Amino acid sequence: MGRGSSSQHGWVALVFALLLAFVLPLPAFAVNPDEVLPNPALEQRARNLSAQLRCMVCQNQSIDDSNAELARDLRVLVRERLTNGDTDQQVIDYVVSRYGEFVLLNPRFGAKTAILWATPLLLLLVGGIAILVFVRTRPSQKPLAALTPEEQARIDELLKK
Repeated sequence: MGRGSSSQHGWVALVFALLLAFVLPLPAFAVNPDEVLPNPALEQRARNLSAQLRCMVCQNQSIDDSNAELARDLRVLVRERLTNGDTDQQVIDYVVSRYGEFVLLNPRFGAKTAILWATPLLLLLVGGIAILVFVRTRPSQKPLAALTPEEQARIDELLKK
């Protein structure tokens, strides 16, 4: 086998590795077939709501993406509420009332979360003020005066020893 075969094998391996790198991170949707609602409009609403709710076990996945048992229970709960006639907001409010604001992947802006939303801006403001104060209060760097002839003579004398 010649060099071309080895080079070609390297390219095939590289392409395969790149394909795996792009395909493996894709989330496996965890909605089971028995959970799917027969009404496509209600099912789409349920999927949209599930994508907004955090899995309390996985904590960084939506309940739509999670295979955890609690996520499955929440998906079923969302579908039950929609089937009973709740609006999307009523479903979200109900789940938040049971699990708290943490269940939302994108928390609402409110009195309880205002500090969290404002902290980055406050840190930038405090940092800017600290830099300004530091620059204004540091001692100025004036040019040093030249040595007098007596000082220069003393240095020369000490260096000769």
